[in-house]
Amino acid sequence: MAMNMKKGFRFSSYEAPELSPFDKLFEIFQELITHTSGDVEEALDWLRELDKEYELTTEEYTIDDFIEDLKAKGFIQEEFEPGDGDGSEGEEGDGGRGVRSITAKMERLIRKRALDQIFGKLKRSGSGNHKTGASGRGDEHTGDFKEYHYGDPLERISMTESLRNAQINHGMDEFTMNENDLVVEDTHHKAQMSTVLMIDISHSMILYGEDRITPAKKVAMALAEFITTRYPKDTLDILVFGNDAWPISIKELPYLKVGPYHTNTVAGLQLAMDMLRRKRNTNKQIFMITDGKPSCLRLPDGHYYKNSVGLDDFIVEKCYNMARQARKLHIPITTFMIAQDPYLQQFIRHFTEANRGKAFFTGLKDLGGMIFEDYEQNRKRRIK
Repeated sequence: MAMNMKKGFRFSSYEAPELSPFDKLFEIFQELITHTSGDVEEALDWLRELDKEYELTTEEYTIDDFIEDLKAKGFIQEEFEPGDGDGSEGEEGDGGRGVRSITAKMERLIRKRALDQIFGKLKRSGSGNHKTGASGRGDEHTGDFKEYHYGDPLERISMTESLRNAQINHGMDEFTMNENDLVVEDTHHKAQMSTVLMIDISHSMILYGEDRITPAKKVAMALAEFITTRYPKDTLDILVFGNDAWPISIKELPYLKVGPYHTNTVAGLQLAMDMLRRKRNTNKQIFMITDGKPSCLRLPDGHYYKNSVGLDDFIVEKCYNMARQARKLHIPITTFMIAQDPYLQQFIRHFTEANRGKAFFTGLKDLGGMIFEDYEQNRKRRIK
């Protein structure tokens, strides 16, 4: 007696997995530690305040239990500094004071989380739908697949994925395969990209009741993690600029803070171009995240020329000169302008024209998406 067995999929409402008490607090703690620039004590103080308001913990699992788990799992470490000898704190009554800090494991996790938050929200467009790029007949495997089109090399056809499509589309009773079932592995050309990311850390990045440095920091951490994991042959250098400019390592990103600085855009651009001159890669680019006008220059005699009132013609012209110099070196500058002031946007437009680069006038919400999409597009074409 033949039996008719029905095959198919059963759909049900999604139920989020139950998180442990540690995981619930850890998700909040990761966000707080980013906002506090790696300051564990400040992050824990904020967590205690949130616990009072929203009852995040229970008698069975307290904040103290959470701290012990953070140490046991290797996310934070505690070192004891000598105290004043009164025996009130520390171990064995020596008056020492415990100082908590995040570990290298936690630093890496913060970068990965930033990548998931920013890059994970970007929607993958259909293959071949890029405005610019050379996705298709390349020699760098991406792990992605696209529909077969006439002219695609036969050696790129993925038989496993194609057979799977044929089974789904036509069933197993009378197995058939046609062109619509075929998929090929998508590839990119092995063009290498050297990128310098400039981050404005002038005081205006935390003025007017808006935290602008944390989103910029998250973008930098996500971009660093993205490049080092997906495009290890590419290079990313990061610099910050205030009254001066100086390079920072990826490891320093979680601890990045603004300072009581003016904005020396020229110094940032000079350092960025010096970094890129040493790169042998053909493709070079500068990404600049800023919210304020250039207001500072360092003069040849070492003194600083500062003017925060409006746009200073002397400073602005130096910026335009730097833009033109970068253009001669075939280094496009993409500016992500956070400020909405019309006169500042006009300055960026003139700056972009001088460099023949690009400018995005964006709020903080779309900053990550724009940077990632622009990085991918620039990487797929040969910049000349």
